[in-house]
Amino acid sequence: MQATLRKYGNSTVVVLPPSVLKDLGLSAGETMSMTTEGKKIVLARQCKYRLADMIAQCDLNAPPPEDLALWDATKPVGQEVW
Repeated sequence: MQATLRKYGNSTVVVLPPSVLKDLGLSAGETMSMTTEGKKIVLARQCKYRLADMIAQCDLNAPPPEDLALWDATKPVGQEVW
């Protein structure tokens, strides 16, 4: 598959065919990151969440959930290695 660069105002754009958008689950208006690797342009979907942002919201002093204690106390039932 080929894509043609087109002039759009003061910018140059590449049009992605509907089949490519469908395969990647993308739609118009989504934000993507763009980098270059040698002579290649690499586009990647922006993650909605970043691990660092999610960890920053955690209360590190909060007590662990109750079910975690049950998990820690569980005895092996098969070939698990401790």
